[in-house]
Amino acid sequence: MSDLFAPHEPPAMEAKRPLADRLRPKTLGEVTGQPHLTGEDGTLRRMIESGSLGSMIFWGPPGTGKTTVARLLSGETGLAFEQISAIFSGVADLKKVFEGARARRMSGRQTLLFVDEIHRFNRAQQDSFLPVMEDGTIILVGATTENPSFELNAALLSRARVLTFRAHDEQSLRELLARAEAAEGRALPLDDEARASLIRMADGDGRAALTLAEEVWRAARTKEIFNAAALQEIVQRRAPVYDKSQDGHYNLISALHKSVRGSDPDAALYYLCRMFDAGEDPLYLGRRLVRMAVEDIGLADPQALVICNAAKDAYDYLGSPEGELALAQACVYLATAPKSNGVYTAYKAALRAAKEHGSLLPPKHILNAPTKLMKGEGYGDGYRYDHDEPDAFSGQDYFPEKMGRRTFYDPPERGFEREIRKRLDWWSKLRKERGGA
Repeated sequence: MSDLFAPHEPPAMEAKRPLADRLRPKTLGEVTGQPHLTGEDGTLRRMIESGSLGSMIFWGPPGTGKTTVARLLSGETGLAFEQISAIFSGVADLKKVFEGARARRMSGRQTLLFVDEIHRFNRAQQDSFLPVMEDGTIILVGATTENPSFELNAALLSRARVLTFRAHDEQSLRELLARAEAAEGRALPLDDEARASLIRMADGDGRAALTLAEEVWRAARTKEIFNAAALQEIVQRRAPVYDKSQDGHYNLISALHKSVRGSDPDAALYYLCRMFDAGEDPLYLGRRLVRMAVEDIGLADPQALVICNAAKDAYDYLGSPEGELALAQACVYLATAPKSNGVYTAYKAALRAAKEHGSLLPPKHILNAPTKLMKGEGYGDGYRYDHDEPDAFSGQDYFPEKMGRRTFYDPPERGFEREIRKRLDWWSKLRKERGGA
């Protein structure tokens, strides 16, 4: 990767560098697509103006400027810049970097350590950052495309602020292409439809947009202008059916969820396949199916959650394209299953109550009394062991006394097999009315 702060290369070598590297911003003001971070009132701009920079995790899709912004931060603040990749680095590399940072600190200069793909480090490796973050030896800036809540240690996250990088929208990609045309001194040989198609192909990735532009310039003959069909042939890439990070993504996942909730297996399967065809991550869809199982089916059919988790495991085991069939099976199962949002609404009501009433002590009769003092305070007095009660049910009140008895969960009626059979009969009748379409 090019060093922004290295001496300029000879013009001949400069021209051979990839366009995306040559157009890398030199200041935060040149960064496009992240105004909430680098704009006038952006988070990073405010940090720099305050003169205080803390450890951060940059979370966002590829090609959104995470590495570039980290380098620019070191330049704006005068910090020494170190960069490592979690893919190629191990414990020995980390120790070497930490030792160098300690030496700089002794001379009065702090180090900004940029760790690309930080989620690739295991838990022990992530823990090794904690001491040098706490004593100020390094300011850690980690970059990840994965959800930090799932991939990074809680201890690491508690010491670093997560900043979200957004996929480029159409406007910021158009700005990048205009900048590329100015740098090249020539317009892209594309008609309006082809330019729009190229932007969709980039799918929110600024680096991909500039790489595609380079491919177009290499392929174009003198005075040749490509239309959308010719562009697809040239770059051998199809424009996605929808943008996975923008409205199309949310529209289709909403349509899938509501089709499942509305017990329409045909529509649900259609929208699932629409998203597969557009290149959506199948594991994302697997997670959404699990969510549907617990939100919309719940205990009306407890097997739904088991099947969705099994489908996710089957996809992990089989991979693509065979694994998609397991997710399709789970999708149809959810759509035809009996529905209940009883647990979902009960959970929300219980959570509201927990927040409203604070840290109320449970009733003393259900608290253990391991010491004489606690026994003297009445802990455990009057507790009835349910297994010894008639029908194994004591009927005691388990809520805090100041809160009073509450009802959050209203169990749905049972008879799962009968409900499923009724729904299948209904769908069979509906298909005949539709003429078997």
